[in-house]
Amino acid sequence: MEADWTHALTRARDHAPFLERGLERLGEITVLLEAGDGEAALALVKAAGKGIDDIGLALRREKRALGLVLAIGDLAGAFDLDKVMRELSLFADRALHRAIAAAISRRVEGASPDGMIGLALGKHGAGELNYSSDIDPILLYDPETLPRRERDEPGEAAQRYAREIVRLLSQVTSEGYVFRVDLRLRPASEVSPLAIPLDAAITHYESSALAWERAAFIRARACAGDIAAGEAFLDHIRPFVWRRSLDFGAIDEVRRLTRRIREKQSGPREPAPGYNVKLGRGGIREIEFFAQTHQLIHGGRDPSLRNKRTRAALDALAATGRIGADDAAELGKSYDGLRRIEHRLQMIADQQTHTLPSGEALDNAARLDGFADGAAWLGHITKLTAPVATCYDALLAEDEISVPADSPHLEASAKKAQLDPELAERVSQWTDGRYPPLRSTAALSAFEAIRPKLQRSLAVSPEPARAVARWESLLERMTSAINLFRLLEARPGLLQLVADCLTLAPPLADAIARRPDLLDTLIDRSALDLPGSREDLAAGMRRGERGDTYEDRLDRIRIVTGETRFALGVQVIEAAQDPLDIAAALSRVAEAALETAQSAAEEEFALRHGRIESSELVVLGLGRLGGGMLTYASDLDIVYLFTGSHEATSDGERPLGATLYFNRLAQRVSAALSVPTAEGALYEVDTRLRPQGAQGPLAVSLESFERYQLEDAWTWEHMALTRARALTGSEEARQAIDSVLAKVLCRTREEGDLRAALLKMRGEMAAHKPAKGPLDAKLLRGGLVDLEFLVHFLQLRDRMGLAPRIEEALEELHELEGLAEAHDLMTRLLVGTRLLAPDLAIPGEAPQAILARLCEETDFASLLGRFADARRQVAQRWQALFGETLELD
Repeated sequence: MEADWTHALTRARDHAPFLERGLERLGEITVLLEAGDGEAALALVKAAGKGIDDIGLALRREKRALGLVLAIGDLAGAFDLDKVMRELSLFADRALHRAIAAAISRRVEGASPDGMIGLALGKHGAGELNYSSDIDPILLYDPETLPRRERDEPGEAAQRYAREIVRLLSQVTSEGYVFRVDLRLRPASEVSPLAIPLDAAITHYESSALAWERAAFIRARACAGDIAAGEAFLDHIRPFVWRRSLDFGAIDEVRRLTRRIREKQSGPREPAPGYNVKLGRGGIREIEFFAQTHQLIHGGRDPSLRNKRTRAALDALAATGRIGADDAAELGKSYDGLRRIEHRLQMIADQQTHTLPSGEALDNAARLDGFADGAAWLGHITKLTAPVATCYDALLAEDEISVPADSPHLEASAKKAQLDPELAERVSQWTDGRYPPLRSTAALSAFEAIRPKLQRSLAVSPEPARAVARWESLLERMTSAINLFRLLEARPGLLQLVADCLTLAPPLADAIARRPDLLDTLIDRSALDLPGSREDLAAGMRRGERGDTYEDRLDRIRIVTGETRFALGVQVIEAAQDPLDIAAALSRVAEAALETAQSAAEEEFALRHGRIESSELVVLGLGRLGGGMLTYASDLDIVYLFTGSHEATSDGERPLGATLYFNRLAQRVSAALSVPTAEGALYEVDTRLRPQGAQGPLAVSLESFERYQLEDAWTWEHMALTRARALTGSEEARQAIDSVLAKVLCRTREEGDLRAALLKMRGEMAAHKPAKGPLDAKLLRGGLVDLEFLVHFLQLRDRMGLAPRIEEALEELHELEGLAEAHDLMTRLLVGTRLLAPDLAIPGEAPQAILARLCEETDFASLLGRFADARRQVAQRWQALFGETLELD
């Protein structure tokens, strides 16, 4: 929309006395505004204070001129909201910096402002100041470098400077004021001096700071004085603000604070005269707190969420799936609209107001904003606040993640059960000092708050004694338990989930014991949602901070992978999603981890060895990874290939030939996936399906791979290739690999030889790898392995159905029509037993119920019956194709 300077000037003169006076007093600037040259007017603003020795006077005149130019440009539509807020915030930076420099130089002539730091917080820190904002800085000083007279103590000098800074900026004179300065955000403001020594500030934030202070520092930045020292200070206290392990007490305190703000508002709940657009229901503060609460919860583990600006924070939260994209768009639109309303209210008389006036004053403000009257304006404001109120209501109500309403555990949990006396006595002894995490007063208090519910949860678990033992094992391994207990107190519904993880799923229990912070993933309802696409997951694994090392990047991959796999494991034991969808999601997670690990390894490797032009490493996924259906316990079956000539050489300072280059790089990628770091290990990587197996090189050229597969490979190797899929590499490289795979798999084969080879291989497998138990859906005769052998036989014999995903292949292989249902049942059972019955024996009553539900059966007996039927169907097709009877006992 084209700027309308004439209409803006008319509205300003008719409806904003403060702007009208400015236009009369600042003639040279007014001429430029009347000519529609806003940028020239902005350039002239800085001249408003030139030649004036009195810093306070110079800043006041610049502030008045800046406010006028921005307001007219704002009304004209020439300056958008971001520009207005940015220019006001940059002026605040300049003003605070000049005030610090002036205060010091008046005492120590010629001294620079080293050692005196101005931190911007709130809207100033975010670069989002409004026309009449206060600024809320924190003034810090370094006693070692602060300029001072010889007889001055550092603390005395710092307080003198602080008082002068406040006077220069906030004293009201005939020229007005620069900014009201509020120093109450400093540590212990009731008793502390105006300027705080660095060491004291660090001690405070590391040991005794309150929850609201964490929220305040989300938007903190060093803006004035010794900026380098200020940035170093913020780097030092970053772990206080952005905690890897969540402080649930702090998060709930922030929510309680926002509730109190809403409850204290005495004005109308909906936009009307007297409504406060900043603090009212659906107002600006609720949008800011909505974003900041989610940032506090998730920002410790995801640096991409640490944005100081409200709109950018909302966008980042949506990009990572923490909030809905529609919610982010609505809140962003409302934020911009309400900030403009706030600005119109403040333009009228240069007052720090956020309250809608009444009567003629409301009509006047509406007309300044271009509306016909107050009624039309109120309608517009209502449309802005309504979606905010809805989102914020949901945030305040979001107290816990819940076990699904139709969970198989609810019936048991509803029983009035008590822990038997012997086990109750064991639990009571947890607080006798034997467990380090339960020795502090705070930890004991947090534990006592959840003890009754914990004991009931233990009592209704399938095996209470085992549940108590696993809790004890967890306490033995944890360095601190207070956060866990606060989590369980704040989210009572999580007790059942934690109990289920510890008692129903040994792999999840072991994971929690190794990394108790995995429980942080359960803090909201999204824990029971399937993760996004591979691309979304990979983006989350790539997010980091500037200056991250290679090890930091690997840790980031492990964090995201571990948390997502854990959440998917919880979805299995809670029967929250179809196991087929969970298996596909587990595969997406592995593919994203592989992609990001390879990228990180390539960049690190290239620093020393360079790259090879027109060549690249490609990872081929096989087995369940190639088929895109992993379980919680799956290894990764991969083969490394490289494109281009094997005679090429890399271009780094230590060049390598192509074969050696890509073999060493492949070793790096395998290590990136499998070697434990501070965040643990990721996957077991199995590369034995490569040409010549364990005796062959780790990575081979695509040309060598093709030659080997066409000339030397065994039948079982071609069977493995039916599930091969290129997981990394350029589109060109993937197409080249697909072409090789098609050439190998579409060769004409003699049916008798193929049948004999497959039967021999399956017989040897059955002899050396027998089924592990009655629930072994994979290795029991008639199970998934036999079904897959049938598929691979027909794929190679008929050169049809050559899809790496078994379910897709079954759609094309008409001789196996009807086995898709058997495949899905056994795959669901496989996914479930990996967590609920890892020994593949018949589990207890509760895991039986979950397995039945996962397999879409009413009870475990029905599941066993259907499993037996599925195996019989496979055995019948086996008999028909191979003339061999399978023993199903």
